[in-house]
Amino acid sequence: MKKDDIFEFFRRLAEENPSPETELEFGNTYQLLVAVVLSAQSTDVGVNKATRALFRDVTTPAQMVALGEEGLKAHIKTIGLFNSKAKNVIALSEILVRDFGGEVPADRDVLTTLPGVGRKTANVVMNCAFGAETFAVDTHIFRVANRTGLARGKTPLAVEKGLDKKVPQPFRVGAHHWLILHGRYICKARTAECWRCPVADLCAFKAKTPPPAKKK
Repeated sequence: MKKDDIFEFFRRLAEENPSPETELEFGNTYQLLVAVVLSAQSTDVGVNKATRALFRDVTTPAQMVALGEEGLKAHIKTIGLFNSKAKNVIALSEILVRDFGGEVPADRDVLTTLPGVGRKTANVVMNCAFGAETFAVDTHIFRVANRTGLARGKTPLAVEKGLDKKVPQPFRVGAHHWLILHGRYICKARTAECWRCPVADLCAFKAKTPPPAKKK
């Protein structure tokens, strides 16, 4: 995708959704970190259902440590891999209390040293909480970046680096949200809904999906 096309690609997405946000529900940076850790291999909808009651009672790492692993499991047992996620959330909470005064560090490299926090999770926190120009490549962004020709790559890191190189201002902070939402609701894995895509003419995907046939 050419430089001018990339600018137009994001301009159109921004026009449709000027203030994109994560669909995860949270009240502060710590809760965001927990929600993103819990969202691995789970849907945002499922995580939100599990964390609503949890986040009413737990707003700090110290409160999470006091709740304990078994108490946390009771809240998140509907989420996939809840046993290992509970262990990681308690462990990272203990570290935040012990080493960071209960605060989430605004440093991607430091974040990735926390249990259960990989590069994608750290990128989400840096972007959503601190306004950093990071690109958290999940399955939706990986698909959209490759399918459209925006930033092709064989690994999430390759796609991330491609996006970092190609996404222009003033779209860099919001780009990862626009791409996730685009992949989640229009450029879907099974059937891309090209007939209602605002950037279809800029996209390298050749097998454009026609609109569904009207029922007689």
